[in-house]
Amino acid sequence: MKRLKVPLGKLSQVEIDNIVVAQADDDSTWEKSIRVRRKKSASLVIPAELVARATFLARLHRQRNIEDWLTHIIQGRVELEEAAFVGAKRELATKSGA
Repeated sequence: MKRLKVPLGKLSQVEIDNIVVAQADDDSTWEKSIRVRRKKSASLVIPAELVARATFLARLHRQRNIEDWLTHIIQGRVELEEAAFVGAKRELATKSGA
């Protein structure tokens, strides 16, 4: 199938969708494939006692998977620390500018 040469800015979303569907099975109309690698997960060593406590709390919060619960908790803490850092940095800039 030939590639259609139409300025994309002049096509509606439906027309663009129709072109894509019509060309979907024709490899000559597509650019060369790229390979995307997924980031590897990081591993942490956590003391057994802390894991037991975290498992209890995850269950208390009705989380079946401790990894998901820990990810949620760590993400919240990182956001809190980042906000505190931005606030401290802003406060230092205000004091040094005054």
